[in-house]
Amino acid sequence: MEYIDAKSILMPWGGEWFGCDHTVNIYRGCSHGCIYCDSRSDCYAIKRFDTVRAKRNALEILESELAHKRKKGIVALGAMSDGYNPFEKETELTRGALKLFDRYGFGVSLETKSDMVLRDIDILKSISSHSPVFVKLTVTTPYDGLAKKLEPRACSVTRRFAALAALSEAGLYAGVLMTPVLPFIEDDSASVLTIVDKAAECGCGFVYAGNSFGVTLRDSQRVHFFDKAEKHFVGIKEKYCAAYGNDYFCVSPVSDELYKSFADRCRKYGIEYEMSQIVAKGKRPYEKQQISLFDL
Repeated sequence: MEYIDAKSILMPWGGEWFGCDHTVNIYRGCSHGCIYCDSRSDCYAIKRFDTVRAKRNALEILESELAHKRKKGIVALGAMSDGYNPFEKETELTRGALKLFDRYGFGVSLETKSDMVLRDIDILKSISSHSPVFVKLTVTTPYDGLAKKLEPRACSVTRRFAALAALSEAGLYAGVLMTPVLPFIEDDSASVLTIVDKAAECGCGFVYAGNSFGVTLRDSQRVHFFDKAEKHFVGIKEKYCAAYGNDYFCVSPVSDELYKSFADRCRKYGIEYEMSQIVAKGKRPYEKQQISLFDL
């Protein structure tokens, strides 16, 4: 791991992503090795993405920024670089950020592929006593063997589901982030529905897959994806080029059918799957006491 300088940590966030008002990335780069990661795109200017870099004085800067915010809100944590990389065990920068959110009355929308998040259940529960908490574990396939090819250094899918069960048991609003779903590799009904079934077994409150199943591909991300994918799925580059050319968003050819089955299965279990409903349910317990802080 390396250290880099940072002038600011807390950044504004626009859009409807899990009700977030701000975003924080304590680390830059990621060690999971996911072959499809959008954060490898040139627009993010992260060279040597597989090298994790921690932001020097990150917690001191973050505390100053939070202390000067007049209006509270929900902070996205780990949206670009997973905050639970192996170095987090020693640095505890993600844990430190969560403590600051708790201290200054902010909610959190956390996403990860690591069951290290279980270490921080105590702080997440403390935050949930006053603000919304969304905990998402990314699962793009229910099969450990396939996940090992796509996300070679992330913890197993089995461990991720076990973590979701523990988070849900602790009373936290936890669920699955099912993105991306790779066309011609993961876009089959059995795979998608198995993820929903397992999420239900774990007591998850939501499964989010976007509005269609597919993957984004551009510049450096595209080159990296084809290079790695072709080693495991011979001919996959040719399939993608024939189907999508240089399209940015590569939608599965069976996306519509998949989404219908996915939505039906979520409704069967009473699991939220639309962003607006996920956010509404996550914020609902705080409507009365914090109506001025969390705009609905």
